[in-house]
Amino acid sequence: MIGPCRIGKRPLEKQQAGEAAERERQRGFRLRHATIPVRPLEPALYLVATPIGNLADITLRALETIAGADLLACEDTRVTRVLLDRYGIVNRPVPYHEHNAAEAGSRLLSALAEGKSVALVSDAGTPLVSDPGYRLAQLAIEAGHRVVPIPGPSAPLAALVGSGLPSDTFLFAGFLPVKDKARRERLAELGDAPATLIVFESPHRIATTIAAAAEVLGAERKAAVCRELTKTFEEFRRGTLGELKAFYADTGSVKGEIVLVIGPPEAKPAPQEADIDALLRELSRVMPMGKAATEAARRTGLPRKELYDRLLSLKESNEG
Repeated sequence: MIGPCRIGKRPLEKQQAGEAAERERQRGFRLRHATIPVRPLEPALYLVATPIGNLADITLRALETIAGADLLACEDTRVTRVLLDRYGIVNRPVPYHEHNAAEAGSRLLSALAEGKSVALVSDAGTPLVSDPGYRLAQLAIEAGHRVVPIPGPSAPLAALVGSGLPSDTFLFAGFLPVKDKARRERLAELGDAPATLIVFESPHRIATTIAAAAEVLGAERKAAVCRELTKTFEEFRRGTLGELKAFYADTGSVKGEIVLVIGPPEAKPAPQEADIDALLRELSRVMPMGKAATEAARRTGLPRKELYDRLLSLKESNEG
């Protein structure tokens, strides 16, 4: 019978015997019964994607980077420690989050200037997506340091591919405003984009957000509520915004992390010339020509310059 596969150049027994010395000599991580040594990293800021729920979603390259970095920065050391313990990584994480970004960021930039490697991880998913790592990466680039993405798990992409909604064009908008008026205004701004819309939402606001989206974007717009992605109680609830509004109104509070995916608007039929002329005349009665052309462009999707020239011709014909 074939025994378990061992990874590495030395027999398993010698690896175990020299485990303590090996940790001192070189960081690494354990995969089944073997210790995989890591290669030294070139000086750079490495942005490492980590699992959004299921720890098995980590990539080998991410583990090598986390284990081999001279400095490992993270949002919450307690969260990152779970990942490190799972894979036997002995690197020590240091906190970098929105409350200490100025001080901690300065130390990380200094390490880069000294020729060290710095790995940045978020609590879950891809760094810089709705977390404070953006500023650190920006400063590192401005200082001339390499910034290397280590791709992997991403909640927006997992939600998109699991939603069943069009994925050829999409728009990720992060978190919507908390207050209802601002939330509705933001939805109105995003609603006409010819793309699938992806937003993060908290469980205690999902019902009110879906209700607002149904009213602003239309109850027939398709959507999906993606909850606890990759975790034990993962759930995709798909339907129209109207159907989802009714469901969550009856369900009450829900738990877990949520990504809301809203399908793109249906293509509007091309407006008739007579309708365009009527709209331009109506708008020009209550606002200057420039603003009338801008508003008509927003409503029809036609080029503003074309509409302005058309309005100018209408005025000239009326005056003539």
